Amino acid sequence: MRRGERIYQYIREQSTKYTKAQLKGTVGLDAQEIAAALDILRNNVSKELNELHRQGRIVKFSGRPVRYFDRDALETLLHTDFGPKPCIFRDIDECRKLSGDEEESNPFAHLIGADRSLKRQVEQAKAAILYPPDGLHTLIVGQTGVGKTLFAHLMFSYGKVMHRFAEDAPFVTFNCADYYNNPQLLISHVFGHIKGAFTGADSSRAGLVEEADGGVLFLDEIHRLPPEGQEMIFYFMDTGSFNRLGETTRSRHAKVLIIGATTEDPDSALTKTFVRRIPNIITIRPLAERTLEEKLDILKLLFMDEAQRVKKPIRISVESVKALIGSIGGGNVGQLKSNIKLLCAQAFLNGIDNPNYIEVDFKMLPPNVKDGLLTLSANRQALTELTKYVSEPLVVSPPGGSFQMEDDASGSENGFNLYQVVEDKVALLKGEGISDDLIKQIVATDVNVYVKDLYNKKHSVNMTTRERLLKIVDASLVDFSEQISLYVQKRMNRSYRDRFLYAFSLHLSAFLKRAKSNEAIPHTEIEGAVRQDSECQQVAGEIGRLIENHYHIKVPANEIEYIALLLESADDEDDSDEKVTILVATHGKSTASSMVDVAQKLFSSMDTNIIAVDMPLEVGPQEIFDKTAAMLRSMSCRKGVLILADMGSLCNIGAMLSEKLKIPVRTLDMVSTPLILEAMRKVDIAGMDLDGIYESLRSFKGYEAVDTAEEEHPAGGSPEAIITICSSGQGAALKLKTLVEDVLHHAGRAMEVLPVGLSRLEERLEEISRTYRIVAAVGMKKPKMDIPFIPLEQLIDGSGEQLLTELVLDRRVTMTPKRRSNLVVQKLCEESLQKFLTYLNPAKVMGVLMEFDYRLEKTLGIRLSNPLRIRLLVHCGCALERIVTRSPLVYKGDRGQLDERKLSAVRDAVRVFDDTLKLRVDEDEICFMANMI
Repeated sequence: MRRGERIYQYIREQSTKYTKAQLKGTVGLDAQEIAAALDILRNNVSKELNELHRQGRIVKFSGRPVRYFDRDALETLLHTDFGPKPCIFRDIDECRKLSGDEEESNPFAHLIGADRSLKRQVEQAKAAILYPPDGLHTLIVGQTGVGKTLFAHLMFSYGKVMHRFAEDAPFVTFNCADYYNNPQLLISHVFGHIKGAFTGADSSRAGLVEEADGGVLFLDEIHRLPPEGQEMIFYFMDTGSFNRLGETTRSRHAKVLIIGATTEDPDSALTKTFVRRIPNIITIRPLAERTLEEKLDILKLLFMDEAQRVKKPIRISVESVKALIGSIGGGNVGQLKSNIKLLCAQAFLNGIDNPNYIEVDFKMLPPNVKDGLLTLSANRQALTELTKYVSEPLVVSPPGGSFQMEDDASGSENGFNLYQVVEDKVALLKGEGISDDLIKQIVATDVNVYVKDLYNKKHSVNMTTRERLLKIVDASLVDFSEQISLYVQKRMNRSYRDRFLYAFSLHLSAFLKRAKSNEAIPHTEIEGAVRQDSECQQVAGEIGRLIENHYHIKVPANEIEYIALLLESADDEDDSDEKVTILVATHGKSTASSMVDVAQKLFSSMDTNIIAVDMPLEVGPQEIFDKTAAMLRSMSCRKGVLILADMGSLCNIGAMLSEKLKIPVRTLDMVSTPLILEAMRKVDIAGMDLDGIYESLRSFKGYEAVDTAEEEHPAGGSPEAIITICSSGQGAALKLKTLVEDVLHHAGRAMEVLPVGLSRLEERLEEISRTYRIVAAVGMKKPKMDIPFIPLEQLIDGSGEQLLTELVLDRRVTMTPKRRSNLVVQKLCEESLQKFLTYLNPAKVMGVLMEFDYRLEKTLGIRLSNPLRIRLLVHCGCALERIVTRSPLVYKGDRGQLDERKLSAVRDAVRVFDDTLKLRVDEDEICFMANMI
């Protein structure tokens, strides 16, 4: 069965399990669920889903994530026909509404909060309608604007659905406040009057009670009825009989359900006799007391009403949403509705020239609504909860419409349009008669400046590049762009990161839009702006092929030129002057300042980003944290912060700073002046990132004094050497040579490493011993010469590495590493990952993988063998790649058989990937790792 058919059959199988009653809330399947169930890559699933939707075989529910449902199954459940075109709905409620199936058995279904904060009130209302023989008279109590009138109408609709009222039954509304100052006229209006009942009563007239016969009489602000009017109402409730004003006997009859509404306390505003006659009192909670999710739903609904009026989508900024919700007070829904109407009217006027949508921005809000943002900010819990629901601008479209928001990536205000930059510049230069060769040079320079300036303007330590992009372009496009960015970084071995990701995502969005509309890519004059034999041009061609494979469209040659321009312009190498920031924090009034001052003088440099934080003993940790955060916020810390602290609370502020400032932070304790000097030296090494510096400093033990005479002429003046042995002296021996050199480098020793073969081994060793003092031999066979020998398998399992380190350091200083160095493991893992990883750079992730290894061993309290460690770390590196490419594995073994202690240890250790790389390892991968241990 073809892949698309497999996916469709699975969706159909799951869709047919639904009943009509289950069609509410979240329905359908998303791409990730389908990918996991069928063991297909998510990208492939998404492609097939789009094709199935285009064919009209499945229905799409927009949202996050997008969900899908079998079209035939849905039409059958709703007894409808969606027509020939592909169907997309906001949610199942909109689908039911447009198909004429608005929960006909329950009009309360669309009342926001009916199944949450208003659940009890809805049950009361239903009981009042259904209670035999003719229902229960009801009083609805609530503040102005909470929706009492709407609730009364829903009760009436429910009564019609349940056949307690005829289809043509009347619903009569009367506001008792209208005639508050004239009780006689008020009673006349409700019950009617006869001719001559009062001055001006020239003829008899029926009242509202008679008009409402067979239906509902809704008396709003019922507390405004005078006592005599209340008496007439409760008598009517008791007997069903009444008299018009001026009549002496109650000989008239009507069958009317009375629903009253009041903003006052019934016990104080109404007579006790009247209140006793109303057995069902429903209290509607004020909007301010309802859940945050309900407030947001009401906000969306009100904006949807306005979107329907203006026939355009409405885009509301995050700050505006927060301010509107924070401004909810005594006016409740009514006041919120008025505020939204006013804002939409102003937004409509401001965006009269925008045919695509109107925008509500924070600047437009009146002062009383803006204050709502401050009100909400004071409630940290509410603010945090709201952020979960609203992390990007809210876009509300008219119900049922096929409206398309304008792609911001093509705009100039918030977006990026490389085509426009080139078009404008080329047109201007051509108009000035500039030669084509010079135009190419100028365009390349302009694009370079434009890309850098664009990213620098958009950069914010409080928002990641991905978060900024998701405000502008689709998530799937950002996912693909991230893969391209990682591919380029590895392919070109350059620091293409945020700037390229930002520029490429926006440019790709603009290119896809042009391709969709069959619009030609402009200006072939830029051909040659980037040399054809350059690496940027070659990689641009590779990216073009990746785009073609992913989006199934043809990428023209001049588009390759644009991509090459981006590669050349967005390189982060020119940011090499921006370095990791060192923060020295110690207890005492001037300890940190003094240490930093000494280090700067010894290092002969004031250029390193290094700051000192002194913590006098009488100052609290929170004050120091605030001070430190303020200092770092004023600096450019995009490359991260390395904290060198002495002890206590200063060692624990790193995580809080990272969370608050959204920057990577690593912490080392037991700070000393040599440690600060070494950190400054490593920060000044070009290209050394935060993790690399952190890992290299963890094993730093200070600068040792060495007898230089002994160093230069050990053991009578002969230089020292280590021999690596394999069958030929070429392949494996050269590989061993590299591993041994890494161990020597880590130990701080310079020593010759000489590979030899098994053929004439002893003779070759004899020759070497005339020139070198052989410290040890490493390899496949132990030589007869009386020298220390480390077998190959011992070097691999870890013990040989430790022995070799002790041998080369024995004559210098006894060093006991704080942590096993695992250099052999690291080297072998890195080489293995080079073969498996496409997007991640093994050299960049090895430091984090080794930290994972350290945490795992520490939590388990055991030492893993090196072969097991290598298998585990290679699996872990591949798991990180699977997270990036969104192609997870599914653990199909019996999870109940896994050791819970190992599972817990792995869960704890994998947090390092979330903390440093922002990659979260799922439970299936954790099960695989626990099973390996």
